[in-house]
Amino acid sequence: MLRSGAVLAFALVLAVFAVTSPLFLTIANLANVLQQSIVVGLLGFGLTIVLIAGGPDPIRGGLDLSVAANLGFCAAVYAVTQRSGCGPALSAVFTLAAGAAVGALNAIAVIVLRIVPLLATLTTMNIAAGLELVLTQNTSISASGTLTNWLLDDGSFGVPHLAYALLLAATLFTLLVHYTPFGLRLAAVGAHRDAAQAAGLRTRRYLAASYLLSGIAAALAALASTALLSGSAPGAGDNLLAVVAAALLGIVFSRRLVPTIPGTLCAVLFVGAIVNGFQLDNVSSYYVNGVEGALILFVVATTAIVRRRRAGSNVYD
Repeated sequence: MLRSGAVLAFALVLAVFAVTSPLFLTIANLANVLQQSIVVGLLGFGLTIVLIAGGPDPIRGGLDLSVAANLGFCAAVYAVTQRSGCGPALSAVFTLAAGAAVGALNAIAVIVLRIVPLLATLTTMNIAAGLELVLTQNTSISASGTLTNWLLDDGSFGVPHLAYALLLAATLFTLLVHYTPFGLRLAAVGAHRDAAQAAGLRTRRYLAASYLLSGIAAALAALASTALLSGSAPGAGDNLLAVVAAALLGIVFSRRLVPTIPGTLCAVLFVGAIVNGFQLDNVSSYYVNGVEGALILFVVATTAIVRRRRAGSNVYD
């Protein structure tokens, strides 16, 4: 019922906005939804990988609260290196390295220092936010070049390259996480860590890899954000609630009520369609945060109920 209800809710949202605004289902507008969803989508993919590897416990399991702040830091790195005279390719390399460094710091804090992921990534979030302020002095830094211009340009059917980039990233992350031995072992580490360790898997390495991938996803999101905003701007990473909503809401779009990349993509597009529909119908954007908070509450409550019922039924097996 949860899976069917999520799909039906998505279809209902599309139908309602299609009726209220004739522009909603046009190719140009749907492409705009994809383009505007790429930042939250990439961050959501990174958080989803951490959730898969860390397990279902929201406190001691997988969690990365630093993804949004990491985006802001990486965007600052790209803009500052561009201003210093680096080419787009070299700036992109520095950006990816910065994102991976924050991911590595999370891995060290969680695995080596054994800090609870909630506290570890909260600390890293503040570090990344502080580094962004140091680099930018809390000011906007413009950045433009061949890379950002190409991302904003239209591709086939008049759809921007950023929209295609979201679908491509979702495909690549899906193949990596769900259809490779690495991904299967990553899921095993998160779902049954003791059994995975007994089977010979080096669970700490897989958990560290999840944080590194989350950092790289944040760096990719920073490149997209820099293209959309024409540089680094204060507050570019202030979308943690939307990212958490996408990763958690994606659970109800999966077959087994677990975090998945396709589920997160559906959740991102679901929320993106709501935001876009509100804009077309001239509804205040202030309602968006309330909708996202309500969706998080719904997902957490319903999945908790389902798991309790499953646990109760297993007692009599």
